[in-house]
Amino acid sequence: MNPEMSWMDPAVLTTAFLAGLLGSGHCFGMCGGIAAGLGAMSRGRALVPALQFNLSRLVSYAVLGLVAATVLSGVSGLLPISRWLRVLTALMILLIGLKFLFNFRGIEFIERGGAGLWKKILPFAMKAGNRQDALGRILLGACWGLIPCGLVYSVLMTAASTANPVSGALTMLAFGAGTLPAMLGLTAAAPALATFLEDRTVRRLIGFALIVLAAWTLLMMWVSMTQGNMNHAHH
Repeated sequence: MNPEMSWMDPAVLTTAFLAGLLGSGHCFGMCGGIAAGLGAMSRGRALVPALQFNLSRLVSYAVLGLVAATVLSGVSGLLPISRWLRVLTALMILLIGLKFLFNFRGIEFIERGGAGLWKKILPFAMKAGNRQDALGRILLGACWGLIPCGLVYSVLMTAASTANPVSGALTMLAFGAGTLPAMLGLTAAAPALATFLEDRTVRRLIGFALIVLAAWTLLMMWVSMTQGNMNHAHH
């Protein structure tokens, strides 16, 4: 394992969390229906089903991050690969930002790539959703981590780039934590939040914020590389 990748970079966690927080609206079409459905199960106890589903969803993200980072940790010549993965993450966040700003659809071909796997998982996810009990919601949340979503794929590349299983899992957990406000909000107030996320000004602000996040990610990488080269030159 490359020593530069041996532990968690705070900038990575920040990027993952902000990507989840700012980009949650991107997943509204995919996740909005199930989140609203959980809220409709019981007016007085909507929070419990929502937490069961979402916490399981976060665990599935963490497992994906752990696996991705574990796989990459065994690759030789790791540093250049990890840097390219970070660059791809920033570019995908940029594309999602452009989608919010201009309804740009450049991200859709990436999401179609994961549709084949999701088709195989979908029957099991539907059976889990039909159970209408705690186990069903937990199983459904576990399935939801594999939904074809460009935002998830983006952060998963950053998780893989850490090349550390714990760091990979924490990166995806940070991303999941960022999505929680929107997902829990969909459960409690789906129509109001849907209207809010569809507002043109709100979408433009989110898009601009995502583009800034992409630029910040690239800037932090450049600063890190510059410092690394300076330290290497001193030695």
